Amino acid sequence: MSATKLSSKGQVIIPKPLRTAHNWEEGQELIVIDCGDGILLKPKKAFAQTSIDEVAGCLKFSGKAKTIEEMNEAIAQGLKEKFQ
Repeated sequence: MSATKLSSKGQVIIPKPLRTAHNWEEGQELIVIDCGDGILLKPKKAFAQTSIDEVAGCLKFSGKAKTIEEMNEAIAQGLKEKFQ
């Protein structure tokens, strides 16, 4: 367990081992949650949480559905083109 102090400006330094363990870098936005007897700091997500229906709804496709084999073949072809 680490200890830190609250500055006169209300700032708290999060110890380096904790920042490193959570991959928090300078500028990381944190959400502050009041837990009654303390606070919880959580990283702010880069994007709002969405459901698959919200995201996949923008992927309109007309035509015959592709098989798994066709999709795997297309992925393999794309990788081949990218790395050659």
